[in-house]
Amino acid sequence: MDTYLPPIEKPRGIYLKLVYYFTRRQLGKVMTSIRVFAARMPTPFMSYYYKMTKLDKKLRLPSQTAVLIREQVASINMCLFCMDASRWYVMTKEPGDLARLDALPEYQTSPLFTDAQRAALHYATELTRDKQVTPATFARLTRYYNEREICDIVWLVASEHLNNMTNIGLGIGSDGLCELAQAEARATGANATALR
Repeated sequence: MDTYLPPIEKPRGIYLKLVYYFTRRQLGKVMTSIRVFAARMPTPFMSYYYKMTKLDKKLRLPSQTAVLIREQVASINMCLFCMDASRWYVMTKEPGDLARLDALPEYQTSPLFTDAQRAALHYATELTRDKQVTPATFARLTRYYNEREICDIVWLVASEHLNNMTNIGLGIGSDGLCELAQAEARATGANATALR
């Protein structure tokens, strides 16, 4: 699917040129969200995404739970770009967690999830889908998380929703990052075999 606005291939400004260069170097391509949205916005908007990543590292929740919450919100909102990006992250950084991502639609019954993760995912699901949560859902969440961790969960849902709406609103779909990661893994495996 084509994006609603055409991607900008030749950015203006040194900062954005550097972002394009390093993204291309890391991924082999510049992500569509950068070429369509960030390239048209003032520099502070681009730095927001970098800051969001830094802020996520300050969360007290386990990173595994944070990734699950972001993926759940993106799945409910059907943000194909964000779903692909989350899966790419897990494939490249935490490949042992792929089974959990695959089981996310069955989080309520799958043995791959802890009761605490189920409570967080139910809260995120209800907040994303209904734009509110019931007192019972909130009470369940408080059995597993303290006030700061609950605020972490709210941050993850809200910031992921912002990302999702930005991409969906501009027709930005999957960038095929998972396919890139799989091709890189195959190439690395082939190189390792050739060296033997």
